[in-house]
Amino acid sequence: MKIICTGLNYRQHARELNWPIPEEPVLFMKPDSALLKNNKPFFLPDFSSDIHYEVELVVKINRLGKGIALKYAHRYYDEVTLGIDITARDLQARVRKDSLPWEITKGFDGAAPVGKFLPVRQFQDIGNIDFRLDINGSTVQRGNTSDMIFSIDRIIEYASVFFTLKTGDLIFTGTPPGVGQLHRNDRLVAYIGDIPVLDFLIK
Repeated sequence: MKIICTGLNYRQHARELNWPIPEEPVLFMKPDSALLKNNKPFFLPDFSSDIHYEVELVVKINRLGKGIALKYAHRYYDEVTLGIDITARDLQARVRKDSLPWEITKGFDGAAPVGKFLPVRQFQDIGNIDFRLDINGSTVQRGNTSDMIFSIDRIIEYASVFFTLKTGDLIFTGTPPGVGQLHRNDRLVAYIGDIPVLDFLIK
């Protein structure tokens, strides 16, 4: 199982980081050891003093695929949830300055909390889903999949050029604006519409 992530897929998020708007999907990977399931707590690591949250819609691949055409991409997933792309922002700034890879900034242990999956058929339009992240009872991020620069199907098409997609693979589709720092004892609850799909603590 692999975790494919999409960076800078909401214009306002790219602007809040002062990064250019991409012309094609920006992909990076997290190892399976980054996966955090079943609402287990996330423990702040010692190697960073600026750990950030980024809530994202996540799709689960349901069949083997390579070189998938855009018009067929919808056949390769039937469940969605929310995940948090946990990021060591201080490390990211350092490696980006030196044009180094991102893995240590986003792929460390537990850096991909994922919620319970919901069937795609539950939604009238996968391209128009509201989602949000609350921390300690206050909403810090709101997004809608209609605001993505690259749709879910386009991300799948593009990713499958480089990687064979396998059953169980996860694709994080990018975060809306409003990212910020995590602190010990924060409680994160993520909602698709009004359905809570992820609820965990920072330790």
